[in-house]
Amino acid sequence: MQPAEILGLPRPAWAGDEVGMLYDMANRFLTEEIAPRYEEFEKNEKFDRESWEKAGANGLLCASMPEEYGGSGGTFAHESAIIEAIGHVGVDGFGIALHNAIVAPYILHYGSDEQKKKWLPKLATGEMIGAIAMTEPGAGSDLQGVKTRAEKDGNQYRINGSKTFITNGQLADLIIVVAKTDPEKGAKGTSLIVLETADADGFERGRNLDKVGLKSNDTSELFFNDVRVPTSNLLGHEEGQGFIQLMQQLPQERLLIGTQAIAMIERALAVTIEYVKERKAFGKAVIDFQNTQFKLAELKTEATIGRVFYNDCVARHLEGGLDPATASMAKYWLTDLQCKVVDECLQLHGGYGYMNEYPIARMYRDARVQRIYGGTNEIMKLLIARGL
Repeated sequence: MQPAEILGLPRPAWAGDEVGMLYDMANRFLTEEIAPRYEEFEKNEKFDRESWEKAGANGLLCASMPEEYGGSGGTFAHESAIIEAIGHVGVDGFGIALHNAIVAPYILHYGSDEQKKKWLPKLATGEMIGAIAMTEPGAGSDLQGVKTRAEKDGNQYRINGSKTFITNGQLADLIIVVAKTDPEKGAKGTSLIVLETADADGFERGRNLDKVGLKSNDTSELFFNDVRVPTSNLLGHEEGQGFIQLMQQLPQERLLIGTQAIAMIERALAVTIEYVKERKAFGKAVIDFQNTQFKLAELKTEATIGRVFYNDCVARHLEGGLDPATASMAKYWLTDLQCKVVDECLQLHGGYGYMNEYPIARMYRDARVQRIYGGTNEIMKLLIARGL
């Protein structure tokens, strides 16, 4: 049984034929081109550029960017199809989601026409790999607390500071840096500045961080020591708009994490149902035990609720009506459910579930960070509570 079919639900209206075709194409590409090499990427703790360029050539990069800037002219529905395919195939470490649905939209929404023409086509082909540098050693979910400075010096900014936990950090050619252009103004002194890493004096990549899971996704420390960037690389018409820009885009980022969650939930159920049908214990298949049936019935029910909620959130987002509180609900609830489902599915595998050769073991490791990045689930609850 395919993960996309596991819940037996009808396709939502937003996932029409074109979106379905993209999902099928992405699934095929990832199965044929990426999955056979995934162990290699896990051991190397990063992907290679060839994979990114192949993804670009197959239309999997910047699907929601306008065609005039090298994209495919789609919407978040198309990004969802690609991200779901990544989760269903089980190559979760491929950093396409952030590149497509977080980095590129900042440039699209806040960049000048010149900036869009300069950077988006290269992101669409994979010539450039994107990252966004928000988190710092002392500032995670609290983005107002960033210390990285960008001081104007003529027609350049001098950037000083450090970032950590930066997805795609080892490979990125284009990094959106969250920095304080006026530290005395707090959030209102925050700006987003684009750094092209090639020949950027003073820019250093630190360690490729040794994570619990998502090993193939390079995650780095970044250091900025008097890095000079043209003032024309500021996103927006004036300084101090960065915090507002971040807040405007965070609902999509949190929905994106929900996409990853529901895709893994469906894959975990699919591989577990297949396993318990084949595995024998005490002379009969594991699925014939009432405990197995009841547990899977519970998980399928919760997964179905999660999928229906996710589909509704996407529909609302496509209409411009996904509010921050609901996006926070999707992020926290779906990732909590993801960790619960994967844990229960591992238990149904018995001792084999703890063996790395079984997909459920990797899912167990990879799932845990979902409740942390994009704002911890505790922060999500605070955001929801503000509207009570």
